[in-house]
Amino acid sequence: MSANFMRYLSSGAFILGILAASVAGAAQPEPWQIGLQEPAGSIAQKATDLHNLLLIIISLISVFVLALLVYVGWRFRRDANPTPSKTTHNTTIEILWTVIPVLILVVIAVPSFRLLYYMDETKNAEMVIKVTGNQWYWNYEYMDDQIAFDSYMLKDDELQPGQPRLLSVDNPLVVPANTKIKMLVTANDVMHSFFVPSLAVQTYAFIGRVNEVWIDVPEGEKTYYGQCNQICGVNHSFMPIVVKAMAKKEYQAWLADAKQEFAILDVPLSIQLAAVN
Repeated sequence: MSANFMRYLSSGAFILGILAASVAGAAQPEPWQIGLQEPAGSIAQKATDLHNLLLIIISLISVFVLALLVYVGWRFRRDANPTPSKTTHNTTIEILWTVIPVLILVVIAVPSFRLLYYMDETKNAEMVIKVTGNQWYWNYEYMDDQIAFDSYMLKDDELQPGQPRLLSVDNPLVVPANTKIKMLVTANDVMHSFFVPSLAVQTYAFIGRVNEVWIDVPEGEKTYYGQCNQICGVNHSFMPIVVKAMAKKEYQAWLADAKQEFAILDVPLSIQLAAVN
C-alpha cells in the first residue's frame, strides 16, 4: 500500500473514532436517523421493548392482511368464479375475526398497563427537582438543596466545539447517575412540554398545576438532549433541554459550587415589599 493511502486510512479511522466518542457521550438526534434514540434508564428501556413488540405485532398483521387480499383477489377473480357465491354469513369466520383481535389487544394491553403504572410510581425518589417552563426558557429548582437557575439556549456565536446547534444551553440540568429523581413540572405562562426522548420522559407544563414524572439516568457521564414539543409561541423551537448526568462523586463537587452560584436567598417578606415600593 502507498504511504498516501495509509495516511488517508489513518485519518479516516481517527475521524470515525471522534464521531463514535461524541455519540457515546451524548444522546441526541442524528442526521438520517430512523429508529428511536438509544434508551437510557429503566423507563426508556421498557418503552423501547414495548415499541419493538408493537412493531412485530403490527408487521405480522400487515403481512397477513396483504396476503389475505392477494389470495382473495386471486381465488375469487371473475375467471375462477363465473357464478359468485350467495353466502352472506359464516359463523366460524365471524367468531374468528372477533376473538383474534380481542386476543391481540390483550397481548398489547398487558405490557402497556404495566409500563403506565411503572411510569406513574414516583415514590421512593432520592431527590426532587422542580421544572418550570417559561417563554422561552426553563427554570430548574433543586428542592432539597435550595438552588435554582435558568437555562437558556446558546446562540450560534456562543457555541463551543462539539456542542450541537439549537440544542445546547448555558446551564444544563445536572443530575447524579444511577439515582431515582422525581420531577415536578409546571409553567409560569402558557403550556409547555418537557420532553427528553432518550430518557422517555414527556409531560406537559401547565400554569397553576404540577405534573409528576421521574427518571433514573444510568451509570456513566453522558449528556441527553431534548426540547419543548408543545407549540408555546414564536420562540417555541428555541427552548431546548439538556440533562447532564454525572457520577455521584462528581455531582457532589458540582453541587458544592452550585450552592455558591445558584443559592436561593431567603429574603424576609418585609424586605421584599420594601424593594417593590
